[in-house]
Amino acid sequence: SRVEPWSVMKFSFMISLACFVILFVAVALLYATLAGLGVFDAIQNALNNVTSGQGTGGVNISKYLSASTVLSYTALLGVLNVFLITAFATVGSLVYNLTAHLIGGVEVTLRETE
Repeated sequence: SRVEPWSVMKFSFMISLACFVILFVAVALLYATLAGLGVFDAIQNALNNVTSGQGTGGVNISKYLSASTVLSYTALLGVLNVFLITAFATVGSLVYNLTAHLIGGVEVTLRETE
């Protein structure tokens, strides 16, 4: 009827860290695939065609779609998620422990099948 907050914190940190690594690798592979297929160049050309007018060169989004920018925002989002998931899981375990102490917790009955 009690969950140890320290073990919840360690477990949630390790799981969220593994999810961060998976997210970063997935975004890097997706970016490399899309860049290899020329999707970002096609987007830039289409945007230039739409926004170029009399004397203007159009909008340049290539600096926003560079690999370093995309991966740095992915890393920032991943680190933020690691901290938030760890904090929310730890606070959730504390709330559960408080609720279990006041109400009595969850009772689980196990029996063998006949």
